[in-house]
Amino acid sequence: MNIFYLLIGVSLFAALIFLGAFIWAVRDGQFDDNDTPARRILFDDESIDEEENPG
Repeated sequence: MNIFYLLIGVSLFAALIFLGAFIWAVRDGQFDDNDTPARRILFDDESIDEEENPG
């Protein structure tokens, strides 16, 4: 039965670490740009191909 108390404590500690990392990422601006990634796939990367194979 004592192992359950240990597992609950460890899981709560891990959950707090993940919650802290999520809050840090939100405050750091990780999730600010919501539109560009969805539209990026619609554009071709022709300029990159021309730079690699000139002529």
